[in-house]
Amino acid sequence: MSELRALLRRLEVFTGELPEFDAAAAPAGPAALFTAWLLEAVEAKVPEPHAMSLATAGRDGNPAARVLIVKDVLPDPDAGWRFAAERTSPKGAALAERPYAAATFYWPDLGRQVRLRGPVAAESAEAGAADFLDRGPGARAEALLGRQSRPLHDPAERAAALAGARERVAREPDLVAPGWTLYTLRAEEAEFFQGAPDRDHIRLRYRRAQDGSWSKERLWP
Repeated sequence: MSELRALLRRLEVFTGELPEFDAAAAPAGPAALFTAWLLEAVEAKVPEPHAMSLATAGRDGNPAARVLIVKDVLPDPDAGWRFAAERTSPKGAALAERPYAAATFYWPDLGRQVRLRGPVAAESAEAGAADFLDRGPGARAEALLGRQSRPLHDPAERAAALAGARERVAREPDLVAPGWTLYTLRAEEAEFFQGAPDRDHIRLRYRRAQDGSWSKERLWP
């Protein structure tokens, strides 16, 4: 056994006091339960509780995942999770080719995980502009560069471009990156996982019906 494998096998999971979860008392829709869990993660001071892993697939069907920030959650029955991206970025291009995604939230201090799957739609240009202008000046300057994921041959070139973008943001505070887009993942399925030290984990899955209502069921852990 390699040293790394041995180390990984010694690492503990689901330690300490974890919250209880009464799946039978869960609300009728997933957005309400997600919001409650998110607020509990904030109260517990879980680092970056609004970070989510977003997985997409392009025309070739090969998946790609990255971590970004959820911007808003639409209440039930809509149950939509909003995030933003540059339209020409790899994730924006993948969503244009295949507008469907999966997202995961993980709050290790609470032993909790939320998994989502569903179609993704771009919101209006006005909604994207409003989201962009809600960002801090540094984040807006970064987004204005518009070169995400392209090869960087000279860090000095990026430093100069970023300095110019910061000056532009200061000079034009209402400037919006033309490709900035607000997206909504409208969940068709949402799963909530509550870990337990004794491995008696609880999994609750919501599924959206054709009429927009939600069903829920327990799953084997």
